[in-house]
Amino acid sequence: MGNHFHLAGDVGGTKTILALFTKEKGPLQPLHEKSYSSSAFAGLDDIIEDFFSWTGTYAQTACFGVAGPVRDGRAVITNLPWQPDTHMLKVAHGFFRATLINDLVATGHGIPHLDESDFFTINRGRKTVGGALGIIAPGTGLGEVFFTWDGSQYFAVASEGGHTDFGPLSETEERLLAYLRTRHVHVSYDRICSGRGIPAIYDFFKYNEGLEEPGWLTKELAAAEDPAPVIVNGALAEKSCEICRKTIELFVSVLGAEAGNLALKGLTTGGIYLAGGVPPKIRPFLETGTFMQTFTAKGRMSYLLPDIPVRVILNPKTALIGAASFGLRLKFATL
Repeated sequence: MGNHFHLAGDVGGTKTILALFTKEKGPLQPLHEKSYSSSAFAGLDDIIEDFFSWTGTYAQTACFGVAGPVRDGRAVITNLPWQPDTHMLKVAHGFFRATLINDLVATGHGIPHLDESDFFTINRGRKTVGGALGIIAPGTGLGEVFFTWDGSQYFAVASEGGHTDFGPLSETEERLLAYLRTRHVHVSYDRICSGRGIPAIYDFFKYNEGLEEPGWLTKELAAAEDPAPVIVNGALAEKSCEICRKTIELFVSVLGAEAGNLALKGLTTGGIYLAGGVPPKIRPFLETGTFMQTFTAKGRMSYLLPDIPVRVILNPKTALIGAASFGLRLKFATL
């Protein structure tokens, strides 16, 4: 009897990673793996076809963590014109089982397989074994999810909480909200706490607050396909420019507040995890204290927040590992 091959994917607005796994080797040892620029393809089907052509393989089952809501076996990718469907995936590629889960759900299923070196801790807190978990992930957009414990394993409560209304905490954030309302009908946390949000905050400081943009930065931004990494690098430089530094400081302040909102809504005594591509890149700013100041600033409930552990996931393949684990039907046990 041959191996059972399982195809797993992390499908994001910017990139898609596919990998082939077996139950024998588990979710940490893919047989093949390849990364794609999502926008270069018309849909997920085209990427799957390319992957199988490249590897010369096939798979009996598949599970994809996707950046968007999943309902009745169909997903809407938030930042792409894709709507993958489990039935169509099975028909097109011969899978006898195909599963779509939110990418943050996939991230949660990946966490138990990570090493201690795959995290850094912002707040140690006092972890409750079997306590609810929350994951918030600023990447191309802002993802959020809860996991609840049923006595034997964790179950996901999928969420699109990143698209809730942004609530400013300071006069500067109130002006930011007013500025963004001139661009968008609805201003959510996703508009600010994401890779797309970083240039939006930067533009606010440049055009609304009148902060100076150095000449060298003007040139780098003009040459960049994505301005966010340029702004982050400017903030992290030894002689950081003020506009870049203020952009990332405000980003961290808003992210801390929304992570605290998530912690309260789910009473996440098991911990809050920061995932996505942005947090590892801005680690020095997450360690200054600003994040925890806004995380814990919750009025009458402020006494609860310091006890909640907060950790940043450093492994960029956590969602892929989780999609493999979920698809291989491995149990998400207590951490």
